Amino acid sequence: MEKVKPIVFYLIFFLFILAYCTGAGGYDYDLWARLIAGMGFVQGGHVLKQDFLSYTPTHTWFDHEWGSGVIFYLVQHFFPTAGLIVLNAVLIFILFFIITKIVNLRGVKVTTAYNFIFYLFAFLAIAINVMEPIRCQMFSFIFFALFIYILELARKGQNRPLWLLPFIMIIWNNLHGGCVSGIGLICLYILGEFLNKKMFKKYIFTLIPTILVLVINPWGFSYLNFLIDAVTMKRPDIMEWWGLFHKIHIHNFLIFKLFSLTMILTYLISSVKNFSYKNIDKTKFLILSVTLYQAIIHIKMIPFFVISATCFLYDDFYTLLDNIIKFIKQKLKIPAEFFGEKFIVKKEFAIYCFIIICSIATIHTNNLGIILKSDKFAYKEIEFLKINNIKGNLFLNFGQGSYAAYKLYPNIKIFMDGRYEEVYYNYMLPVMNEFYYSKVDNTKLMKKFPPDIMIIEKNYPVYKNLLKHKNWKLAYEGIFYGVFLNKKDLKKNYKLPSNDRKYYKKTLFDTNINFKK
Repeated sequence: MEKVKPIVFYLIFFLFILAYCTGAGGYDYDLWARLIAGMGFVQGGHVLKQDFLSYTPTHTWFDHEWGSGVIFYLVQHFFPTAGLIVLNAVLIFILFFIITKIVNLRGVKVTTAYNFIFYLFAFLAIAINVMEPIRCQMFSFIFFALFIYILELARKGQNRPLWLLPFIMIIWNNLHGGCVSGIGLICLYILGEFLNKKMFKKYIFTLIPTILVLVINPWGFSYLNFLIDAVTMKRPDIMEWWGLFHKIHIHNFLIFKLFSLTMILTYLISSVKNFSYKNIDKTKFLILSVTLYQAIIHIKMIPFFVISATCFLYDDFYTLLDNIIKFIKQKLKIPAEFFGEKFIVKKEFAIYCFIIICSIATIHTNNLGIILKSDKFAYKEIEFLKINNIKGNLFLNFGQGSYAAYKLYPNIKIFMDGRYEEVYYNYMLPVMNEFYYSKVDNTKLMKKFPPDIMIIEKNYPVYKNLLKHKNWKLAYEGIFYGVFLNKKDLKKNYKLPSNDRKYYKKTLFDTNINFKK
């Protein structure tokens, strides 16, 4: 029975994650660029290093996620209906599986229904960051947890696995630029173990080759300059790089905020009994402090704190919880035999049954195939351009860019997309933002990069200005967007895009891009 329990725990936990993933609201904006990059490698046999989707100036395409693109493309190609959703569930499960092994390593069993309390709490705290339904950053979260596991092994005297880190870094570096978090993690272990007055030189000897292997990528040394620029780049116009308590996010991420408060209180209460500088685990303190700080200033970094807190505060949380339960038992004078083995077995069975029933019902309700949300993607407006064979240079918001390019190339080229630091010059995004909040004729965009077609969200000031403009005319109006064409290119009659959601679901991954030609 004891051997079966872990298997049951992991199977049910995966089922829950899969069920939750089926409820993803819509695809990540940049997924389409990832699919194009993966297609280029699989079909063309090489990593794409130059942009061909834009009509604006671009530099070398430093695709720090090219490996993720290959994986996404292969999964979508062979499993088109539900492949990416299932892949995301598998990656999230792998992440939490590694976390459970770290908790095991720290001397705590984690394979009973009782443990679902904490893991579900942790999962829900990061759900908003990992549910679109798949993003390249999932690989960074997994490797970050794997680095912690290997570094914790070294803290227990098992030093051999440390030499795996440079080899893991080669893979990580070619899957996602978040690999720099692995470098930072090793540095925290060096400083923490130095302050703990423990052996720290082994981490330095590990750090050096782990940094050196960063040059093993399709761009060689030049990629390192890009990586440094990308890490230090300020992104004031990107919402996921805003702070946790920014006015836009003040009422969002409530589960994470509750999780963080719980973890902070857990750490403080568990430390207060034997509090002294000598007793503090400086490595643990540094990792929790740095990842919490990063989560507060950039919501994109939230999962790094959740991973760290789950690994390092799991035992403290349950020790505190057990003490609270014991206190309640004593106050209410509940006999110990009331919570005997039979009660525990029945309780676990009831919890597992509840999770299984809810998970199966959720999967059945949501289905495994999702389509784009009309408020997030202008898919009808893009379909309008496609079925009417409209050609030219298209301006639309950078988040929508890669989907438009995926659907409309080669007839249409875009202004820019979400690969802003990978492909475009730094001045491009400010030029775009200026246009949205200015009069049409008074912008750098119209003077330097004039488009032939525009898809504009109705909630921007420029939309009303375009409705009054003498040279731009509304060719198609959707619920959230409008398609504007130059007056000289406007026709009397256009085909209208379908309202059938099944059509868009069926043709979701259709594209004219082909590298086999």
